[in-house]
Amino acid sequence: MKNIFDHQVTEEIVSRIEKLQPGSKPLWGKMSVAQMLAHCNVTYELIYDNKHKKPGFLKKLLLKLFVKDIVVNEKPYKRDNPTAPEFHIKDEKDYNVEKSRLIAYIRKTQQHGGTWFEGRESHSFGPLSKQQWNNMFYKHLDHHLNQFGV
Repeated sequence: MKNIFDHQVTEEIVSRIEKLQPGSKPLWGKMSVAQMLAHCNVTYELIYDNKHKKPGFLKKLLLKLFVKDIVVNEKPYKRDNPTAPEFHIKDEKDYNVEKSRLIAYIRKTQQHGGTWFEGRESHSFGPLSKQQWNNMFYKHLDHHLNQFGV
């Protein structure tokens, strides 16, 4: 798994995002490119913006038991996997706004570095290692950029 905390890897991801266009079509799935960018932003909103309601005890326990390993391991996501309600983007989004936000979040994350994330509490999964954070960030971005052929 590539290291999203590495400047070169971050810039590789940003370069892939820059190849997207407002009219880019997915190879699978139903999201528009703007919705996909907004969907990817949710990961970072959960960390930086305290914008989403924290899961209750039971939901967090179920997420830790049944979802956490799928999200933080190194195995790529399958196409059309189900996603958490917070990540469902139903309305249309502004492509340029979402793209700018995502690039800024990715660069902010890289600047913080893996050490900043070591042991940091995840919104849904409890404390994660920097490797688990890396896997979650990189594989989610890679999955959706592949979805749009970049």
